[in-house]
Amino acid sequence: MKAVWQGTVIAESSETIVVEGNHYFPEAAVVRTFLAPSATHTTCGWKGVASYYDVVVDGQTNKDAAWYYPTPKAEAAEVAGRIAFWRGVQVVP
Repeated sequence: MKAVWQGTVIAESSETIVVEGNHYFPEAAVVRTFLAPSATHTTCGWKGVASYYDVVVDGQTNKDAAWYYPTPKAEAAEVAGRIAFWRGVQVVP
């Protein structure tokens, strides 16, 4: 799978996992230079507290377009060390 925004591949892996319809990429499969820390946090009842990254490509910013769970709850342990995308980031085979 590939995560693509503005024609740029942000992440690529054959080892994504799908949770609630979202592909979670291993951290090592994500090009970190396209991610900028965000102060945004949300809470999922069963996964825990999510943190976000802005996706930045060619000077354009897609606010909070990537998220991850730094310390997921036990029920969601499979998402630890993984990053997912939304807000116009296309995840394609």
